[in-house]
Amino acid sequence: MKGLFYKVAAGLSLAAAAASPAAATEGYFQAGYGTLQKAVAGAGVANPGDAMALSINPAGLVDLPQMITGGVSAFMPFRGYSASGPGFAAPGALSGTVNSGQNFFVMPNIAYSSPIDATTAWGIAMYGNGGMNTSYPSVLNPNGQCPGIGVGVFCGGPTGVDLKQMFISVGVAKRFGNVSVGIAPIFAMQMFKAEGLGIFAFPPFPFPPGMAATFSANPWGMSNNGVSTSVGGGARLGVEWKALPTLRIGIAGQTPMAMTPFASYSGLFADGGRFDIPGNITAGLAYDALPTLTLMAEYKHIFYSGVAAISNPGYTLIVPFVQPPGLGMKMGGAGGPGFGWHDVDVWTVAAEWRVTPDLSLRAGYAHNTNPVRWSDVTFNILAPGIVTDHITGGFGYKISPNSSIDFAGTFVPTHNVTGPEMTPYGFNTMRSITLSMHQFEASLGYSYKFGAAPMPVVAKY
Repeated sequence: MKGLFYKVAAGLSLAAAAASPAAATEGYFQAGYGTLQKAVAGAGVANPGDAMALSINPAGLVDLPQMITGGVSAFMPFRGYSASGPGFAAPGALSGTVNSGQNFFVMPNIAYSSPIDATTAWGIAMYGNGGMNTSYPSVLNPNGQCPGIGVGVFCGGPTGVDLKQMFISVGVAKRFGNVSVGIAPIFAMQMFKAEGLGIFAFPPFPFPPGMAATFSANPWGMSNNGVSTSVGGGARLGVEWKALPTLRIGIAGQTPMAMTPFASYSGLFADGGRFDIPGNITAGLAYDALPTLTLMAEYKHIFYSGVAAISNPGYTLIVPFVQPPGLGMKMGGAGGPGFGWHDVDVWTVAAEWRVTPDLSLRAGYAHNTNPVRWSDVTFNILAPGIVTDHITGGFGYKISPNSSIDFAGTFVPTHNVTGPEMTPYGFNTMRSITLSMHQFEASLGYSYKFGAAPMPVVAKY
């Protein structure tokens, strides 16, 4: 059985790296990684339900039997933008709406947990953390400064970005009376590609005297360079306190993750292609209001401001055109422009009702702040991670004493952000750009429990 687990795990990890979408949810982090978590809007820091609890709070491993759980999600993000008035981005001198394609993605996850003894446990999990994705077609762009016939959002043909993040985490937890602690080192891998941004590397319009004719510190590392890979890691730490027989309090945090630069896109991301993964912290409680009803409330903070490529404002790109030579910020340079994202706060409430010994119903709601401000809508045509509400529901059903299935559905209502278009010469107050996004997601999971009694990791003969 363990051999089968490792084969399935290896296959799913490769699938996660190759097929996981860049899901713009809480910024670009997923709201929950396993099916059970997704049904309760990502809650679970104080209420471990299956082996994927490792991805939220590794301290919860000591509350779980030996089990394996896996799942797959169908993620459907619908994103795009509309423009009014004459400007640079498509539709150029016209007004209209441009929608991104590729609105269907598949995201797998798998995890395993096992007690070591009565107070210690370990586990392993593989899952997609998140990312961002857009894929705009070669729409007509009649902007007079576009080269040739002028097609594409930024005059460069098909336009978009695709960022995928996959985590592999191994954790261990220990119980000390009513308090459990856990730590889970994380190996992270990212894959990224961009296309249609060549005009920022070699713009066709004239520059002021004395200025180099490019927006990028490395114009050849800007766009259309295929897939670039980045690796790195960090750790997740957590604590769970059983304050009362019916009340549990959990706190968990993920360290910032230092990642190797995207070598093929050193002219796009600030600091030579660095795109680190921001840290986050979550605190929450789980209260058993009835023997069959658990209520959950949580708060999360995601530190996007700690990553220059994400948080640096995009409007610094215009500085070379309004300041003397040498004072401007170039894309890919030290302190260069980014997406202008702010930190995100997330508030979540959820409930699980165990209707019968075999059937559980789940529901949740999460509200997060929007990381994108009006001044950075132009850059965020590429990464419109602007949604703010997640409405979720689902169920779990035991199909045998040891196995169960889980289902979760998520609806993310439309959210818009509007601001003036940013051009190389400043903000175009004659044109406004409105980013828009809404999402749907459906998840199916399966869990198998090998037994409730602690089992040693190493067999004793």
